[in-house]
Amino acid sequence: MENSRYKAFVASVETGSFSKAAEKINYTPSGVCQLVNALEKELGFPLLIRDKKGVRPTSDGETVLLAVRDLLQQEDRLSQISAEIRGLNIGNITISAYSSIATHWLPSVIKNFQEAYPRIHIRMMEGIRQENIKWLEEKVVDLAFCSYEEPMEYDWIPLAEDPMVAVLPADHPLAHSPSYPLANCQYEKFIMPALGQDDDVTALFRRHHLSPQIAFTTLENFAATALIEQGMGMSIMNSLITQRWQFHVAKLPLSPPQSITLGIALPSLRQASPAVKRFVNYAVQRLDKLSAP
Repeated sequence: MENSRYKAFVASVETGSFSKAAEKINYTPSGVCQLVNALEKELGFPLLIRDKKGVRPTSDGETVLLAVRDLLQQEDRLSQISAEIRGLNIGNITISAYSSIATHWLPSVIKNFQEAYPRIHIRMMEGIRQENIKWLEEKVVDLAFCSYEEPMEYDWIPLAEDPMVAVLPADHPLAHSPSYPLANCQYEKFIMPALGQDDDVTALFRRHHLSPQIAFTTLENFAATALIEQGMGMSIMNSLITQRWQFHVAKLPLSPPQSITLGIALPSLRQASPAVKRFVNYAVQRLDKLSAP
């Protein structure tokens, strides 16, 4: 019963409404409401603010949310360990990933993994680096496929080096050059993906003491490249995200060469659930020979 209360609370926070939470955990909306009410009564303080827009956590609700998620993760881990002892392969895994990794690496990995372990269910989320790390901190995800950056406060498994490339309009004066001088970014109209918060690019500029002129910000690299195709500016991206695109643009290696390390971050591989360990080992084996173009 307590487990159901915790699940109802977390689902309500994540979906913003009792009705959507009910769909997520297979309850009725009134049932979810009753479970949350019971948990609030048990704890002795309100967890959710209820209004016409839906529900959202109170400050006290925010405070206990991490502990409740942790409790549910540990309970799931215990269930998986028990199942493993009995010779079963079951569990739930929530992973997050860069859009480039979610597009080019993970589909085949997840497909083959679920064929091998059909009772292990996987949920995938996409986000920029800040979102991936935030989801790890808040225990929303079990592991994240992202890039390495100091400080790294999680267990880290490197997978591949991914070169950074300059993406230019096809008629750019340097479009046919062997490489693009990184310092030139300061004199270009720069288009910054991730709403101007691309950690990989900003870290690159910070290391080289560069301050480009941001002409546009976009949510996705796809939109940034569409602007570049129209001659609205240029950008720097990891090579993996540019695969399979049909845009009429120029892609050049940077001078000096730059790259990011893509890999898996997770709170603790040693303490991970059996399902997470199995997926990580499987993914590493599948991706071990990959070298990002």
